[in-house]
Amino acid sequence: MVSKSYSNLLELASGEAPSPSFSRMSRRIPRIMTVPGIISDLDDDPSESVCSEPSSVQRDRIIIVANQLPIRVQRKPDNSKGWTFNWDENSLLLQLKDGLGDDEIDVIYVGCLKEEIHPNEQDEVSQILLETFKCVPTFLPPDLFSRYYHGFCKQQLWPLFHYMLPLSPDLGGRFNRSLWQAYVSVNKIFADRIMEVINPEDDFVWVHDYHLMVLPTFLRKRFNRVKLGFFLHSPFPSSEIYKTLPIREELLRALLNSDLIGFHTFDYARHFLSCCSRMLGLSYESKRGYIGLEYYGRTVSIKILPVGIHMGQLQSVLSLSETEAKVAELIKQFCDQGRILLLGVDDMDIFKGISLKLLAMEQLLMQHPEWQGKVVLVQIANPARGRGKDVKEVQSETHSTVKRINEQFGKPGYEPVILIDEPLKFYERIAYYVVAECCLVTAVRDGMNLIPYEYIISRQGNEKLDKVLGLESSNPKKSMLVVSEFIGCSPSLSGAIRVNPWNIDAVADAMDCALEMAEQEKQMRHEKHYRYVSTHDVGYWARSFLQDLGRTCKDHERRRCWSIGFGLSFRVVALDSNFRKLSVEHIVSAYKRTTTRAILLDYDGTLMPQSSIDKSPSSKTIQIINNLGRDKNNMVFIVSARSRSKLADWFSPCEKLGIAAEHGYFLRLKRDAEWETCVPAVECSWKQIVEPVMKLYTETTDGSTIEDKETALVWCYEDADPDFGSCQAKELLDHLESVLANEPVTVKSGQNIVEVKPQGVSKGLVAKRLLSTMQERGMSPDFVLCIGDDRSDEDMFEVISSSMADPSMDPNAEVFACTVGQKPSKAKYFLDDTVEIVRLMQGLASVSEKAVPV
Repeated sequence: MVSKSYSNLLELASGEAPSPSFSRMSRRIPRIMTVPGIISDLDDDPSESVCSEPSSVQRDRIIIVANQLPIRVQRKPDNSKGWTFNWDENSLLLQLKDGLGDDEIDVIYVGCLKEEIHPNEQDEVSQILLETFKCVPTFLPPDLFSRYYHGFCKQQLWPLFHYMLPLSPDLGGRFNRSLWQAYVSVNKIFADRIMEVINPEDDFVWVHDYHLMVLPTFLRKRFNRVKLGFFLHSPFPSSEIYKTLPIREELLRALLNSDLIGFHTFDYARHFLSCCSRMLGLSYESKRGYIGLEYYGRTVSIKILPVGIHMGQLQSVLSLSETEAKVAELIKQFCDQGRILLLGVDDMDIFKGISLKLLAMEQLLMQHPEWQGKVVLVQIANPARGRGKDVKEVQSETHSTVKRINEQFGKPGYEPVILIDEPLKFYERIAYYVVAECCLVTAVRDGMNLIPYEYIISRQGNEKLDKVLGLESSNPKKSMLVVSEFIGCSPSLSGAIRVNPWNIDAVADAMDCALEMAEQEKQMRHEKHYRYVSTHDVGYWARSFLQDLGRTCKDHERRRCWSIGFGLSFRVVALDSNFRKLSVEHIVSAYKRTTTRAILLDYDGTLMPQSSIDKSPSSKTIQIINNLGRDKNNMVFIVSARSRSKLADWFSPCEKLGIAAEHGYFLRLKRDAEWETCVPAVECSWKQIVEPVMKLYTETTDGSTIEDKETALVWCYEDADPDFGSCQAKELLDHLESVLANEPVTVKSGQNIVEVKPQGVSKGLVAKRLLSTMQERGMSPDFVLCIGDDRSDEDMFEVISSSMADPSMDPNAEVFACTVGQKPSKAKYFLDDTVEIVRLMQGLASVSEKAVPV
């Protein structure tokens, strides 16, 4: 992870490198950004690929990419030319850097500024930000930015990810193709900007949030081995909501071009994994605590960890004299008047549930008149980040509700609800936290929400604030939280009172419970929360994410990569360096020069596509097998999990074909030969135990079936709901393993199946039997071809690969173990699908057909 600056921009900017190189690079930076208009989905210009240069910098480096830079920008006073720039201390991206520690890692930021910069000033601004802040600004034409951010991000992605379907034009934006094109174009511009500063061999790239969901595709296309993490700060909706998005697969595939994808909660990750399963047919595995998706030979890891707060920043604000003064003012305003302060801090948008909170306050005062005149709800309403009709409606409803409650329950010197809808300084907000007896967060949907974390740390306070509050420093602190169960921080706050914000009565009861709770209980809950929040801060979150990103990327160098797909369907296939596509020319050449050949072929998924409903072999397949079988130099076997009666019926025209049925339990060398068994005959009394269990799961799993073979029972859920079928299969596997613990059988799961079969039976036995039979007849093979598509075929691959080390085998034998599809396998070769396999077999058959005398 030692970084070598891709273009050495940082060294050059600080004067540590020759100036000619710097002037060349500094000219390149802004010009990519100043081209307006829509840009094509992917840029195939090979001239943009550049080579990394060595650098003397020996610190780890990460490029953090987000929609906005952590920079405040203002035009210089008196309308003079130029801008002033300062760090935005409230930005999570800046807090993330502080949490990592300046001595450990270099951080470069890529993102937009909050102000529009005229094209004539962009070069100068880029130079200043790079030299002073290590920031690379992305300049977007105003029209493109508006369509990208206010259009696609805020009107389409953001509502949908917060569970709002566009059932009518008034309920969220209907999908607009031009806005989607703008979104893709901006992501492409961000990728171009990153190209200016990245060293792909060493740098890590960390992309943040839904504004840049297709950026991983552009980066992966430029650099197949880029070390790339993505963190989604919003909720990820359930598959039922997400699948309504017209570009659902494009976004999923783009995210899967990351190495590590982070979510705040397990629910969000679970929804993402469910979407990958239902829409892309991908399954995930949990290995030693890490969740991973196998995607074209790459393992995409899933990280579940909520973001934390910046402890240092919060504690420094708590220590300010301004904070103490504001706390003293609030104590005089509320506590000295006998008032108990409840606090809400929310953005003024439709998902924060401000109106629901106000209705609950109204209900509390109605149901518990004893609190009238005593309890005050201060609602701080931050300006909305978006704009539009819905924001105005929320503002109007909030003001009217506050007015109604105050008119009904207020009296001289007492207002039950105080609405603060103007921006507050951070220390002022912290002061409200310090004084508030309870914090209410009733959002109907929110990705994380750090308000409860800030409240807990503020209530812990410090010695100076204790004096202002009139508390002994040795006294235990207390706090109370009422939080919505629909926000990302809820699972980590086990001591909070969790509520359904839509249930007004329940929220009112929770508020009453928080007010009435015993002091010791409040103290214990606060202590539990403080212990978690103080140890799981933003630095812990960032270090944990980068540690997992490094672990996920550690195998990049030893894998070979291929690029496949066009546009946003682009993906990288990463395979072991010894794993390669089987060349038809190579195998045909080997076939021609050899004289004793063993050919073992799986059937379903190899010669016959899994998606076919009619599974019987075509006349073309029969002809190919007959042509291969008539060649006296060949021994051809179909090795299948299917029953011997079915296989015998299907391949009855093939006189010379050997068949291994039920994973090789039954075997015959040619059509007229007797069936043999590869293992001693077994009793199948265990079926009486298995069948009732499988029937139970079949009845409760719509779309599942049972296949009864002579020596095996198979439960198939190919036509069931993929998530429910997979869940039921795991349960069935556990159930069968427990009831069959003392039976001579094995229980295995496969592709959409759970199978029970006799112990010791495998396709590997068939391969051993065939090779030993040929040797006994003095026909030691000098050509072995084995093709299969699933786990059961891996046994064959292992046997034929290891048998080549046997001294009795021909040391010059040509061995081809080939799997279907590009995936991890014990085979050394692959072909993409059944079409290529049939084409290969047809080529070998044509060679034999010419060699066989008429």
